[in-house]
Amino acid sequence: MNKRNVLRGILSASLALSLALPMTAGANETESAKAPLNICIVTSSGVDDGSFNENCYDGIKAYLENHPDSRVTDVKEADFSKLIPTVEGLVGDYDAFVLPGYNFAAVGEVAQNNPDKYFIVVDSTVTDAEGNTLQAADLGNVYTMTFQEEQSGFFAGLAAALSTQSNKVAVVNGIAFPSNVNYQFGFMSGVNYANANYGTAAEIVELPSYAGTATVPVDGMPDDGMNVGGNYVGAFDDEATGKQVGKALLDEGCDVIFVAAGASGNGVFAAVKEDGNSYCIGCDVDQYDDGVNGDKNFILTSALKVMDINVDRQLSAISDGSFEAEDAMLGADTDSTGYVSEEGRQQLSEDALEKMAEAYELVKDGTIVPASNFNGSLPDSFQGLE
Repeated sequence: MNKRNVLRGILSASLALSLALPMTAGANETESAKAPLNICIVTSSGVDDGSFNENCYDGIKAYLENHPDSRVTDVKEADFSKLIPTVEGLVGDYDAFVLPGYNFAAVGEVAQNNPDKYFIVVDSTVTDAEGNTLQAADLGNVYTMTFQEEQSGFFAGLAAALSTQSNKVAVVNGIAFPSNVNYQFGFMSGVNYANANYGTAAEIVELPSYAGTATVPVDGMPDDGMNVGGNYVGAFDDEATGKQVGKALLDEGCDVIFVAAGASGNGVFAAVKEDGNSYCIGCDVDQYDDGVNGDKNFILTSALKVMDINVDRQLSAISDGSFEAEDAMLGADTDSTGYVSEEGRQQLSEDALEKMAEAYELVKDGTIVPASNFNGSLPDSFQGLE
């Protein structure tokens, strides 16, 4: 099963700039810069979800290939309320932690209290225990990477609108964390953009019984900004409910479903596989191999965000002494968001590929800015829509 990202090109040189600067973190960095690392990755749903967590883990494995004296331990803690205490309890046993997911935001205080340890946080910046924002550069031993998932979601929306035969499409998410809202709003933005600019007539299907409640208020939303609609499983490790949501959307006539739900998405895949006449769009990594269904494949393309390479590079920076604490926001301008366009790894038409490539450049240069959790835009009103 291929879990590697297939991106349209290699990462641009700008992505590597953060690794070329002097190291600022950790009390023992000079004496331990060349030492093997004892790494721990903590997740809520395991490192074999075929998507988000696994791609972060792939970054650790890539690092280990070039640093065979280092080692990794993966720890699964399904109770979100116990994630930070789990890290705190393990901190004395490891040199570096890879922490994928918004629920690790409050790890900042653990980092403050352990300046000789390193923390790579994916999909969130960090706070103290009271929720006060902390800057990675001030902490000195933290690197956070957040992504403009709305960009990758936008490409998924374009792909869906340009490929649907029923004119009904949908997005399925796990929990309405900001990263998932970004995917949802980005997808909806992409569908709306295609309808406005490419002559498509795709309808976005939302099931009221699975509407999402945002964990962080959404800028620009009416009332309290908490009801984001969409189709949310309510977990990242609930394949049974994922399959229910998938079946319900198929029953509504959807023939293309973007799946951004971690391991819960495997349930949606199962529903689409059984249907045999519809498609999924994968998320985070190239999921084409997951779509094999006899002599067919139900993965249309995959929306990407590059986590593995960034995790590998930060671990390497810790090892070689070039680590710099930073809150990095990564997007298309550094080729850290995108979609699968390679022949044999997607099933998009030539027309769709041409239009998506055109739109990619407009996203990359900032002409198109899809709606997201925090930018104050909504999917029916965002920069570049008309």
